[in-house]
Amino acid sequence: MAAGAGRGRTRPGGRQQPRRCRKCPPPPRPARRREPWGRPPCGERSRGSGEPRAAPAPLGALGVTERMPRPRRRAPTAALARRRPAAPEALGARGGAQHGVAVLGPRLGPAAAQFTGSAFGSAAIWQYESLKSRVQTYFEEARADWLDKIRPQKRGDFRKQVNSWWNNLTEGQRTVTGIIAANVFVFCLWRLPGMRRIMFTYFTSDPSSRALCSPMLLSTFSHFSLFHMAANMYVLWSFSSSIVSLLGCEQFIAVYLSAGVISTFVSYVAKMATGRFEPSLGASGAIMTVLAAVCTKMPEAKLAIIFLPMFTFTAGNALKAIIAFDTAGLALGWRLFDHAAHLGGALFGMWYVTYGHELIWKNREPLVKAWHEMRTKKTGKGGGGRSN
Repeated sequence: MAAGAGRGRTRPGGRQQPRRCRKCPPPPRPARRREPWGRPPCGERSRGSGEPRAAPAPLGALGVTERMPRPRRRAPTAALARRRPAAPEALGARGGAQHGVAVLGPRLGPAAAQFTGSAFGSAAIWQYESLKSRVQTYFEEARADWLDKIRPQKRGDFRKQVNSWWNNLTEGQRTVTGIIAANVFVFCLWRLPGMRRIMFTYFTSDPSSRALCSPMLLSTFSHFSLFHMAANMYVLWSFSSSIVSLLGCEQFIAVYLSAGVISTFVSYVAKMATGRFEPSLGASGAIMTVLAAVCTKMPEAKLAIIFLPMFTFTAGNALKAIIAFDTAGLALGWRLFDHAAHLGGALFGMWYVTYGHELIWKNREPLVKAWHEMRTKKTGKGGGGRSN
């Protein structure tokens, strides 16, 4: 026992550790083994794991959709893996793409169709209520105008100046003002560091994300770059008067929201088919629908670039050039813009003004009649109750 005790120290488990000479260098430590997805063993968390990577300055241009770097995510748990399909890159390039399209197509296609139907149904009811409200308030507005004439005018009234500016806008410009305000609000949310995880999850379209349906609409109002947002909103403001004069306020809102969902769905399908999973965002898909609708209805209209006003071209030629550019980008695999979303929005705009208006909006009469009967019965019951 005395001889054995002098050779080394005894560990708590009973095993002896040999005594190391102080002059000899320490033995090298074995390299730490790391589990998949960059997670350290034994349940330890590396510093900053699971936090989204700081996004570099994204690319923005006139009428384009931003392609953003994919944020770093935590390793999926077993429960999360049961709720969503496996990532296509884990199944192989070809098999993963086929699996992703087969899984997401039947899941998101009906969702996009249901949202489009709900948007147009709500727009039809909105138009009915708007016309009814205009008839009821006609005499009230006439009385208000008469009172303004006999009432002494106030100089330097800020509210009056804002009302004068608002009344001088066209109906289309007043319609898109709310859309522009929503885009500015979401842009400000991107500047808050505490909102980054929520913004990457719900305001960017990524087929490999855990949220798939809500980003199809929310990403339409999301911009990370100030130049990108300013360019898109300028194009929307420029075409607002033309598109609202063609479709009307209510129908335009339905088309715009449906275009954002449909263009994102086309982007999902293209990403799953090619196996390129990059988050994208922007209102370019919906704006391409507006641009394509106006150019299809008015192909001889003259257009110009904001920075090169001396060069003019027809709207028909501009639409052909845009479709050719996005088709080439999608076929050649260019990653600068989300060309699939642009093509989806442009094709939807061309289809709607050619066939969709007759198939959808002209057949809204049964829905409006049902709503009118429901409102009439509800009003009659309410009136009878008050009379008793």
